[in-house]
Amino acid sequence: MSRTDAYTLRAATPGDAAAVSALLEASYPQLLAPDYDPRLLAAALPLMTKANPQLLASGTYYVAEASSETLVGCGGWTTEAPGGGASTPGVGHVRHFAVHPEWTRRGIGHALLNRCLEGARARGIETLECLSTLTAQAFYRAAGFVTVGPLDVPMSQTVMLPGILMRLLLT
Repeated sequence: MSRTDAYTLRAATPGDAAAVSALLEASYPQLLAPDYDPRLLAAALPLMTKANPQLLASGTYYVAEASSETLVGCGGWTTEAPGGGASTPGVGHVRHFAVHPEWTRRGIGHALLNRCLEGARARGIETLECLSTLTAQAFYRAAGFVTVGPLDVPMSQTVMLPGILMRLLLT
């Protein structure tokens, strides 16, 4: 656990499911709106704003908790690719990052990402991949990720969210 005056970082637990979902529901509609068509967001948001139980139980998914015990940020990494993909030795995947709109620009996203980088390096991960939203690509680029290329992220059989595959070498 790490602490600042405004928030504490800690590993998420399955008991955080409702609070993580509430954070995603507060963050994604507002922060993604400038980069996505409203009709696409209307279809994608119900699929994106639910906490993933496997992530919450992974030990590599973290939350930023304000002193009021309100979650203001979340994000993590896994060796398994998003969507239930297989693991590739030495490769990790950044997963489900969000910061509450009222808490942006306070270093929360960077603190969460740094926690992920530390954990991935400690586990021998050499490369981190990220399926970034169009909105978040500048954040990841500022952290050293490079753009691999555009891709459509399947949210369901009929909903595809345009994104950017990004990669960071940790070695």
